[in-house]
Parts: sequence; C-alpha cells; structure tokens
Amino acid sequence: MYPECYGQNPLFPDSRDFQVVMFDHRQGLGVKALRSFRPGELIAEFTGEYIHERTQHSLQIDSDLHIDDLYFAGYFLHSCAPNVRLDMRRRRVYSAESIEPHDFLRMDYAQTEDILFKQFPCSCGAPQCRSWITGHQEEPDFTNSLYRELILRKDHVA
Repeated sequence: MYPECYGQNPLFPDSRDFQVVMFDHRQGLGVKALRSFRPGELIAEFTGEYIHERTQHSLQIDSDLHIDDLYFAGYFLHSCAPNVRLDMRRRRVYSAESIEPHDFLRMDYAQTEDILFKQFPCSCGAPQCRSWITGHQEEPDFTNSLYRELILRKDHVA
C-alpha cells in the first residue's frame, strides 16, 4: 500500500489485507479490512511523512511532531468505541476487538491527538459516544455552528 520510497517493511499494510475506499460522502475515505483479525493482534506498522503541523490525515507523535499518512492510518475512521489501538512509539496498529472482513478500521482520534485539525460531530453510535470529537487536551469549539446545532438538538430531545 505504501510507495517504494518508504521501504519494504514486511509489517507494512498489504493490499491483500486492507483497502482504502469511500465510506460515505460525509466521512470520506476509510480503511476496510479484507480479512479477520483477532483481539490484540498486530495488524500493521504504519509510516508517512514527518511534519511539524497538523493535517486532516496526520497522527500526532509528539507535542510538535506528526506523521502524515496518506496511504493507511491517516484514513482510519473515528469511533468512541474503536476497534483498533495505535502504539505511536512503534508506529503499530493492534486490533482492540475482533475485526471481520469488510469492517472499517476505527480509532478514537483523542487517543493520539492533543488538538484536532478540525473538531466535528460524532455519529459513531457507540453507547459511550461523546457526540463531539476533540483532541484530548481541548474543549469543544462553542463557536462552531455544527456544535451549537448539536446542543440545540439534544436540548429539544431531552
């Protein structure tokens, strides 16, 4: 899945195991598993360009260092109940639960990000859904019109 310039690491994701495909027009591309993975199994190692700014597809490695992965991990979808976990030190992805063929890989963006590139409403449907996705060191953006709409909707439901 990675171009040759990244080397030939046998732990890099393989197109026989994963496919980057359109999830929907709102969430965009996602990574779909093409085979099963057991809970706790090492799924792959990931890589990318090392950069000093946040992008939509970057993952935070350190306070001022990110890895921009436009081939694999940068396309993991968000879930408040993720099916993968990332080891940022080793750049590895592990299954957090059983993953079946055609399941999309989902991580909790707050696991790796202090501050997100862009906050957004969550639609993961998990019982523990936080409704609004932020990095783990930031508060919701109260000026965001989508956030205000989400809060108003919740107030009318309650």
